[in-house]
Amino acid sequence: DVHILGISSLAAGHKTLVPQVITELERLGRNDILVIAGGVIPQQDYGYLFEAGVSGVFGPGTVITEAAINILDKLIASRK
Repeated sequence: DVHILGISSLAAGHKTLVPQVITELERLGRNDILVIAGGVIPQQDYGYLFEAGVSGVFGPGTVITEAAINILDKLIASRK
């Protein structure tokens, strides 16, 4: 069992693949799994991904420790 699913996009598939994964998780009744995205994702696509249900987007230059804190905060908040 997982709490968070991370998807890394390096080939511009994020606007297609990420929403499909979220839809499939919902179909399986797994709305409890948070989805985060990272990789080479243009900042102008972040809003689209958030509207699709992504909990966090971590693009190029993301500081790992800040991302880890952000992800843990989201996980804790989702369990309350």
